[in-house]
Amino acid sequence: MTRDVAAVVVTYNRLELLKRNIARLRAQTAAENLEIYIVDNHSTDGTGAYLAPLAQSGVLHYADTGANLGGAGGFQYGVRLAAASGCRYLWLMDDDCMPEPTTLQALLDAAEQLTPFGFLSSKVLWTDGGLCRMNIQRQTLTRPVSCLEGGPVPVVMASFVSLFVPVSVIEAVGLPIREFFIWTDDWEYTRRISRRYPCWAVPASVVVHETARNEGASIATDSEDRLARYGYIYRNDVVLYRREGLRGWLYLLVRNAVHLLRVLLKARSGRMKRIALILRGTWAGLRFRPAIEYLDTKPETAENPEADREQ
Repeated sequence: MTRDVAAVVVTYNRLELLKRNIARLRAQTAAENLEIYIVDNHSTDGTGAYLAPLAQSGVLHYADTGANLGGAGGFQYGVRLAAASGCRYLWLMDDDCMPEPTTLQALLDAAEQLTPFGFLSSKVLWTDGGLCRMNIQRQTLTRPVSCLEGGPVPVVMASFVSLFVPVSVIEAVGLPIREFFIWTDDWEYTRRISRRYPCWAVPASVVVHETARNEGASIATDSEDRLARYGYIYRNDVVLYRREGLRGWLYLLVRNAVHLLRVLLKARSGRMKRIALILRGTWAGLRFRPAIEYLDTKPETAENPEADREQ
């Protein structure tokens, strides 16, 4: 039986978190409407051995990507797979996303109220009960949502931590960009959607994001062993913001200047390495033009997705 919603969970070597995520999904009050797709970025911690019997018994669908495709590649893989199931909506999340029992029902209620919409996004808390800083939706390109209480809030960008998208929208705007590997894939994808459709944060739909720390990425203060990944964010952000024209370029210029200043003032080590990553990543972004892939059509450049409109 085809259900209304397919949850797409991307995982990589975090089996204990994944077990709890699956338990939370199966405990949804609207579980009768839900299928679960686990996309495994070729974990080496026993994830496959644990999930194979569950897949055989029909509890969930399991796919090993065969390599670590990063979050971006994993979500593209999972969206393509789950959209083919015939479901009406996809519900995207990482393995460390822990939905409350009524999270899905609140999204379904909002979907009925707000249709047509491009995406709905849950309120994301951290383990201490406060907002998870890295997952606060944006009401404009640069301004985070100031209040997530009451009814739905219009937004233009959100994370892949509990993102609810109609399959019809995916058919129209295409898939997440797998070449991003990590970072910005969710901002780019949700902004691509919001350029064409109204989109909303739904405060009644709540998840807990069990990250190690409640802070956003900061190249100025992160440890040196984690710095290499920052090349992706500066490269990928160019793809996102140059699509916005002059205001996007101005934002990138000011943002990068602020980040360089923070490195000079706050970094305790590796200042030149951090500065080089910002500059090299931005330069790489100027030459980086990944194609948007569609469910059943040819790829199209990310700079000019079909029927884009300014908001």
